[in-house]
Amino acid sequence: MDVRARGGTGRSAEWALRAAGPGDVEVIAELRAVVLRPDLERLGRFDEQRVRQRLRDSFSPRYTSVIEAGGTFAGCVTVRPAGDGWLLEHFYLAAALQGRGLGSAVLRTLLERTDAEGAAVRLNVLRGSAARRLYERHGFTVEAQDAVDVFMVRRPGAPALGA
Repeated sequence: MDVRARGGTGRSAEWALRAAGPGDVEVIAELRAVVLRPDLERLGRFDEQRVRQRLRDSFSPRYTSVIEAGGTFAGCVTVRPAGDGWLLEHFYLAAALQGRGLGSAVLRTLLERTDAEGAAVRLNVLRGSAARRLYERHGFTVEAQDAVDVFMVRRPGAPALGA
């Protein structure tokens, strides 16, 4: 899925998605460690090395986009083919940019494209994570959960709840 985009919302700065390259892996791994730390600590699962290595092991520049806001690195998102649709993973925004509408703007752009294909989107989010509310506002529903993760799906054209 080509996810190059440019946009802006009333609350978020101008933003763009660009294709990730192999040189982006370390900055993305570090962002992942910083963003996930509070939830992983709460769940008793934080490990300084493992949190970064899991990103390195699954990093795919082909399916990953870097999010830039105001011309600087703001986050990343991976959307890769999976079964009957797409798997959304590694969607991280710098903490200073969270809660300003940027995540919703990026997610809305991605979902417009998957809806146009008639494809479902799946993801998992850590239990108790505030990110779950973002996904629910955009039409994701719970498929299953375990002690650590909540597995969610969004069917094509699912209505957004005031996103």
